[in-house]
Amino acid sequence: MPHAKDDQRDLVSRQSRVRGMMLGLALGETVGSARGAVAPTGPLWAGVGTQLACFTAEGVVRAQVRNDHKGICYAPGVVLHAYCRWAYLQGVETQKMLARWNSPGDRPWPDGWLAGVPALAERRGSAPATVAALSRVDEGEEAMATPSRGAHALTRSLPVAVTGVQGIALVDALAGLTHGDRAARDAAVHAALLTRHCLTRPIPHRSPYAPFDGVLREALDAGLSALPSEARSLTEQQHDRLRAAFHQAVEAPADPAHLTRLAPDATAPAALLGGIYAAASFPHPADLRSAMAFAATAPSGDSVACVTGALLGAAHGAESLPPDLVTRHELAWILDTLARDLVLQFDDPPSGSEYVEGWDPHWWNRYPGW
Repeated sequence: MPHAKDDQRDLVSRQSRVRGMMLGLALGETVGSARGAVAPTGPLWAGVGTQLACFTAEGVVRAQVRNDHKGICYAPGVVLHAYCRWAYLQGVETQKMLARWNSPGDRPWPDGWLAGVPALAERRGSAPATVAALSRVDEGEEAMATPSRGAHALTRSLPVAVTGVQGIALVDALAGLTHGDRAARDAAVHAALLTRHCLTRPIPHRSPYAPFDGVLREALDAGLSALPSEARSLTEQQHDRLRAAFHQAVEAPADPAHLTRLAPDATAPAALLGGIYAAASFPHPADLRSAMAFAATAPSGDSVACVTGALLGAAHGAESLPPDLVTRHELAWILDTLARDLVLQFDDPPSGSEYVEGWDPHWWNRYPGW
């Protein structure tokens, strides 16, 4: 019979790995943007991919809240609404955003707690495909997307890994809101599925004197084996490339030439291949800093290191992340809170449902279900 303490420990463990994923992707993007040369002191700024990943996480929670209370939800529309709140805060087509989303009455827009975070209104890089698509939001989802193959389609979608295999089907639709290129959308799906395996791979009991470093490689190996059944659009060529990147990391780890060949540009497929190679080259929890620094040497180091940090953080948990970097990151508390809330929403919905009373009276105001 399960003990209450076992349930509590399981919840803490799941939270740690989701926190590791969220904080890892953010640290990776920051380290990558600095080409691995992070200043020893002072604040670390978030990248635009991290900002968008925050709104993805918030949108996923709000979509689930709506589904719990209404029994029906078009999740891509709810997450699109989240991206529009980001755009409004960034000053992108503010009047168009207000005209679409600001309803009459007492409810201010943009709503939800994330819209009140000043750092998310700061420009932290460019996201041209996302901005171009959101600027055409009034034309409808079918007409919004650009032909871009850019990495933001993938990096901002990583939080969806928390929702499980069925929920990850959402990733294709989310990437497709702004990035119409098929390869970018496929890479986003494959990345979320592999991240999901990192989040859920059992961690064996280990001694602090001999930490177990096989979780990451085991998770990626299992994820790559499961991809043909989990990703319906996976082609044989795509699978071969992903497998090759993993095997190269095992057989010839941390080779700059390999990394450059796998990730030569700022596209979503390159971010995934480079991220797999960098993460699997440094599978030990103690080497997470080295993994991100190595990933940062790729031609588009921010996206590769973002994927690297997410995979390693998901596999090893938040405790594996360098504390001197985490504590200086401007969105550390935001990311940590979003991660915990993601787990809570799927574990025991704080706002309840249509038929079950909630236990957190503030949850609906924090995550309005629309």
